[in-house]
Amino acid sequence: MSQQHSAVAPAPHSAEAQRSDWWRDAVIYQVYPRSFADSNGDGMGDLEGIRTRLPYLRDLGVDAVWLSPFYASPQADAGYDVADYRAVDPMFGNLLDADALIRDARGLGLRTIVDLVPNHSSDQHEWFKRAVAEGPGSPLRDRYHFRPGKGANGELPPNDWESIFGGPAWTRVEDGEWYLHLFAPEQPDFNWDHPAVGDEFRSILRFWLDMGVDGFRIDVAHGLVKAEGLPDLGSHDQVKLLGNDVMPFFDQDGVHEIYRQWRLILDEYSGERIFVAEAWTPTIERTANYVRPDELHQAFNFQYLSTAWDAEELREVIDRTLEAMRPVGAPATWVLSNHDVTRHTTRFANPPGLGTQIRTAGDRELGLRRARAATLLMLALPGSAYIYQGEELGLPDVVDLSDEVRQDPAYFRGAGQDGFRDGCRVPIPWTREGSSYGFGAGGSWLPQPADWAELSVEAQTGDPDSTLELYRTALAVRRAQPDLGAGDSVEWLRAPEGVLAFRRGEFVCVANTAGESVTTPAYGRLLLASGEVAEVDGDAKVPADTTVWWTTA
Repeated sequence: MSQQHSAVAPAPHSAEAQRSDWWRDAVIYQVYPRSFADSNGDGMGDLEGIRTRLPYLRDLGVDAVWLSPFYASPQADAGYDVADYRAVDPMFGNLLDADALIRDARGLGLRTIVDLVPNHSSDQHEWFKRAVAEGPGSPLRDRYHFRPGKGANGELPPNDWESIFGGPAWTRVEDGEWYLHLFAPEQPDFNWDHPAVGDEFRSILRFWLDMGVDGFRIDVAHGLVKAEGLPDLGSHDQVKLLGNDVMPFFDQDGVHEIYRQWRLILDEYSGERIFVAEAWTPTIERTANYVRPDELHQAFNFQYLSTAWDAEELREVIDRTLEAMRPVGAPATWVLSNHDVTRHTTRFANPPGLGTQIRTAGDRELGLRRARAATLLMLALPGSAYIYQGEELGLPDVVDLSDEVRQDPAYFRGAGQDGFRDGCRVPIPWTREGSSYGFGAGGSWLPQPADWAELSVEAQTGDPDSTLELYRTALAVRRAQPDLGAGDSVEWLRAPEGVLAFRRGEFVCVANTAGESVTTPAYGRLLLASGEVAEVDGDAKVPADTTVWWTTA
């Protein structure tokens, strides 16, 4: 696979880290700690491993690193079940390791964003353990959603809500009461109507802000407040409604007062700290409510992530996103992959309409070609972009993991989400050789495919046609081009069917989503292309599934 580009000198990274409103056009790299780098050879990634690889991220050209949870946790859901929000789980290191990582990142011109999980705790959290031990009437039960059951003997759940991971959203304890968990039973939901919950999380925010983090990604930001009375939903296919319909446990208006209070705390700190919402909402317009000027700074654009590789569909979601964000003055965000969905190299290798968790490898060559093109399109759009670890290597999802090695809790519940998130969480390869291709000295917690040696950082570095070098060049061009990055609009240009073409000042992007080559104007000096582009007499022949960047300057 080939690509074209002109030479670009990257801007000094340390200067970029100090600029105002950095988050409006930041490229943020998600690190899934257990799968990034293992420093002690136990097969599990850790904070020290991440710290040693920070120069790689600086050289890649990203602005910030978002760390998925590394808090003390029984790991029932890969750390999203937190037992202690002020401690590091021993598998990842300790608070000194976290401090060193944050300091080293800052020294390299990288900002650090940490995950915050306020919707639920672990069932091993001290509050919950005491609530269960003390029995009905315990004041600590009011900090969660404990309820008596229905039926003659309370043998039925309090309502009909279903867990996102499948099965009922309620579990009964020995004394007969039930507690709510929208995810796994090991993840009881907090009751945000109780003032102690808000007090605790405001304290947690200050703890990590004092340590120097630059922001928080808020897990399940749409789920903290439940509808009064916890009313029945009445549907027996609730999971399919998620993100598409109004739900009594998601996207309730009461969450916004919580975030207004949090914003007041954040604004006390220097250095432009930020909040990022993981908010699944029925519409982009509802998502925009989370990023009003006195609330959060960014919200993930899940509508864009789930859009097919289709020019018409992409243009519609791009327009709707920019239109929704413009009135609230927030930057749009663009993302193609994360730790909860099938990698976009594999999604684009399969027919559209299969959702965001896919079990078939599809046409890997087609998927990679589309993924590379989709990345250049994403990085050309106004606003901020997110990169999930390993996508810069063109990694596919691992779709053939055996049942014996899977660890996704949704997989074992047999309903709800498909439960195949392990495929996007396989540790990334750094070198051609070694028991885990340089991930660590002791193998890896999920097995890596045998053909990943040639997808490693070592194998791709210096290869001008590699996906890694495409990302490095794209991020350098993005940083150097004054018309890229922040903004709230694009000027659409006439283009053949199946093609997106837009202008931003002196920059022009053309993305061919069609299944065949198309001829477009050569809009100026070619900056970068995800594939080979032939230019003849002022025209350009753009291959299928290829994106091209030009400058008219």
